[in-house]
Amino acid sequence: MAEEIPDPSVGGEEPRKPTHSLPRYSEPTPETHRRLSREEEAELALKHTIYTPGARSLLIALFLLTIVSVPAIQFAVEIRSPRSSGGLATFDLYKAYPAWTRIRAVRSATDLWHLLPRGADLKAAEKSIEAESVVSAWLLPRVQLLLAKKLRAGNEQVYLGRDSWLFYRPDVDYITGPPFLDPARMRHRAHADLVQPDPVKAIVDFRNQLAARGIDLIAMPVPMKPGIDADKFSAHAEESAPLHNASFLEFKARLENAGVRVFDPGPLLIQRKTGLSGVPLYLQSDTHWRPETMELVAENLAALIPPSAQTPRASFQLAAKEVDGFGDIARMLRLPPSQNLYRPEKVTIHEVLSGNALWRSSSDADILLLGDSFSNIFSLDALGWGESAGFAEHLSRALGGRPLDCILRNSDAAYATREILSRDLARGRDRLTGKKLVIWEFAARELAFGDWKMIEMKLGQPPPAHFFVPKSGEEVVVSGTIEAISTVPRPGTVPYKDHILALHLTDLTAQGRSLGDDSESLVYLWSMRDNVLTPAARLRRGDHVTLRLKPWTDVAEQNEKINRSEVEDPAVQLEEPCWAELVN
Repeated sequence: MAEEIPDPSVGGEEPRKPTHSLPRYSEPTPETHRRLSREEEAELALKHTIYTPGARSLLIALFLLTIVSVPAIQFAVEIRSPRSSGGLATFDLYKAYPAWTRIRAVRSATDLWHLLPRGADLKAAEKSIEAESVVSAWLLPRVQLLLAKKLRAGNEQVYLGRDSWLFYRPDVDYITGPPFLDPARMRHRAHADLVQPDPVKAIVDFRNQLAARGIDLIAMPVPMKPGIDADKFSAHAEESAPLHNASFLEFKARLENAGVRVFDPGPLLIQRKTGLSGVPLYLQSDTHWRPETMELVAENLAALIPPSAQTPRASFQLAAKEVDGFGDIARMLRLPPSQNLYRPEKVTIHEVLSGNALWRSSSDADILLLGDSFSNIFSLDALGWGESAGFAEHLSRALGGRPLDCILRNSDAAYATREILSRDLARGRDRLTGKKLVIWEFAARELAFGDWKMIEMKLGQPPPAHFFVPKSGEEVVVSGTIEAISTVPRPGTVPYKDHILALHLTDLTAQGRSLGDDSESLVYLWSMRDNVLTPAARLRRGDHVTLRLKPWTDVAEQNEKINRSEVEDPAVQLEEPCWAELVN
């Protein structure tokens, strides 16, 4: 066994205490006895460690066996059971490097520079290999189950609460973390995360752009689960007021001083919780509110909106329906399917119906709702909690059947819905025509972690149609080369089980014929379904693919709400997109 021998030159003898109050130059100072880094400590320990005979060789052999066995097992499993998309996951890393045809086409130093793999490509390939790891897929769920049962430990995304409750770590970090409006904190985020960290600045700017067109704004930050059902996180939590980040009250005050209307549901929810003797208002293993909580907030928000006599009304009916949902936080624990710690939760939703038809948004309504997954929950069936029973539906009903226009996206509420609105305007589609009010709903954690981009709401002219888009109702099979591809999250690392990626395709052909000037296309397609990566998630820049395209407008009503990533080029983002399916 190894025995560590102390090095007198490192620690030395403990310095003698001074006999008088004045310091001596021989005493240790930060300059002469600086604190060693972990790397330096490890190096010194290794240099002064004596091994018993054979220990060194045994440790080296075990280390080599460990690092070799994982890829060996992966390779053996893939040879026996190849994946349906073809190819081996162990070779995905090499797809980040240029194809032989591109290497042969190099004619200059600039071409050679463009051949170098991008960091994003290497990272995407690494994530793909990690997601496909057989050892990881077998070992991690079982280790996590053991940790959850024996040690009450979660993972990097999940905290375990009381009474089998689960909490999303960013929700807790939002409440317990540093003030998001602290100048030092904002400087750090701007430098380290390369974001615009000031929500007040972004919201006031958005309000000013809307006000220039005679449109009012209501900002609605939704309190996080540990801020309302704090008793399920800690028995010592105070419930006399909603728990928020230390900057939240300053945030509200600064917005109200700037003339921005703020609807904060927090005090209402605490009052409701007190009146119901501590009955929970959020889902047990999910980040979102319960359906009755959402309906209460919708009714109280509706009471603040002046009626409009000129707006046509619809007659809605409510249909109660029981649904069993498995929480998004429980999925992020990635426990084995056979686990019985966390089971589906049963809730009753109230579907909003017009006759026999489900509720639908209306583009010519005078109210526009911008929202995230708190608006989509109970409305978007992909989230697993039913449909036509969400925040927009019940707000429309509470307004007496008044129609709503909606832009909803599950993630990135600090900028995603504003970005969609801005792109529509830039493409010459005036989504704000006839609007009197915009309601901006977002999860409060975005105040601390979101990118509050300054986004221009400027009406542009329809750009020349250089990107190929099929006609409405038409499907076209094309082939092309991937010029750029957006990032894909690793399954289990985000609350949402579905994801859409974006591709920029070039050199398009249809049935072997060139499409002429329309030789490019911006394409959206599934990259993750039910926390499983699709074959499209493994595509890389430079790949040649065959896709079946249809207009994005044919599927936008539902797919616009799904968590999505974009290509980096802003000019490409403004092009009219298509929806695609891979053709094997």
